[in-house]
Amino acid sequence: MMNPMRTVLPTLIGALLSGSLSLLAARAQADDLIQVYDLAVRSDPVLRGAEQQLFATREAKPQARALLLPQLSAGAETNYNWRETQVRGTSTRSGDYASQNAQAVLSQSVYNRASWMTLKQSDDVIAQAEAEFRNSQIDLMVRTTEAYFNVLRAADAVTVSESLVRANERQLEQSKQRFEVGLVAITDVNESQAAYDSSRANLINAKVALDNAWEALRVIVGPSFDQPLARLGDKLPLAPPEPNDVNVWAETALRSNYGVVAAAEAVQAAKKGIEIERSGYFPSVGAQAGYDWSNSDADSGVIGAKGGFVGLTLTVPIYQGGAVASRTRQAGYQYRAAQDSLDSVRRQVSQQVKDAFRGIQSSIEDVKARQAAVVSARSSLESTQAGLEVGTRTQVDVLNAQRNLFQAEFDYLSSRYTYIINGVRLHQATSTLTREVLEKGNAWLNPADPVPPPAY
Repeated sequence: MMNPMRTVLPTLIGALLSGSLSLLAARAQADDLIQVYDLAVRSDPVLRGAEQQLFATREAKPQARALLLPQLSAGAETNYNWRETQVRGTSTRSGDYASQNAQAVLSQSVYNRASWMTLKQSDDVIAQAEAEFRNSQIDLMVRTTEAYFNVLRAADAVTVSESLVRANERQLEQSKQRFEVGLVAITDVNESQAAYDSSRANLINAKVALDNAWEALRVIVGPSFDQPLARLGDKLPLAPPEPNDVNVWAETALRSNYGVVAAAEAVQAAKKGIEIERSGYFPSVGAQAGYDWSNSDADSGVIGAKGGFVGLTLTVPIYQGGAVASRTRQAGYQYRAAQDSLDSVRRQVSQQVKDAFRGIQSSIEDVKARQAAVVSARSSLESTQAGLEVGTRTQVDVLNAQRNLFQAEFDYLSSRYTYIINGVRLHQATSTLTREVLEKGNAWLNPADPVPPPAY
């Protein structure tokens, strides 16, 4: 008897993925990772929001500089005046008249310690925002890559589930035929029916998971995205990190990770915040110059007047109710909190580097082991089916072996995505993830082998 599994799985990957090719033969080639990422750059609301936040933060510098530049103000008013007097019941109204006056004042801060410290602090605040935005850009690369390969992983699960349903259906038909001729008991039919029903339920769940994966991708690239995605090709180079030394990667991360850089700039900004609040103890000096003009048509004889002034102002804080001391202590607490936050970020980055580095190493071995497991599972199924023919194995044994083979196929496919994601996360931890890095992984995709979008 011909082994039905030989028709279901003629090769390791090809049979699992052949269905999608026929479904999309008439469609254009699928979008690859770079194309999806370029779309995400244009449409991702998280990145756009981070960019606008950066633009807003950059305004801190001109605002701080403005406190040190001359300030010019002008004002004018016009009035209509009258006067009415009463003497022993007699009301007398004097002549009505109009008056106008205008004033222009130019002020210049000569010495204000808080303003100078605020200007210096603005550099740290902007540097922090720049680092946070760069971190957002890298985060988008990671989110896009993970969402992309999650779709591929979910699509593989659907393909494997569909193949298992077809295999179980064939097994059920064979069991019914054998039962009709008296070769097997009704229990074999029932076992086959149960396996078939279970695989159909799993297929439904797999399709739901695939739809969810597509929606997660659309959160990044836009809700109208409706292009097929290129699958991962059969050949995936399994290479350890270069350099193959976790300590080198960890040292690089602590120096260059944008999250660490942002936290370090936040510490510097908080440190200057202490000096800004402490400036409340220092005097301030300002200069002013002004010009006044007035005009009136009153009967007093004074038609108009004009004049000006110039001078210096000295403000010396003497007692402010302890507010300066309180704000200074508050700034000190915020400074120490920023230091603790920096320490926490450094620890998290160090952990991320080591986890990703070990993940790459383990993924390489896992992919190889899963590949070997597929071969073993196929041999196990073939021998179990042969045993069923001679009566040494049961229908349940065949169904279990069949399920194990398909599970081994999916585990192998899934392990390859895990390897790629671990590599992306390692570059993320060191802030070395660039478009060029994505392009290297993009070369492993096959646009001629697409994953179709949901049909709804």
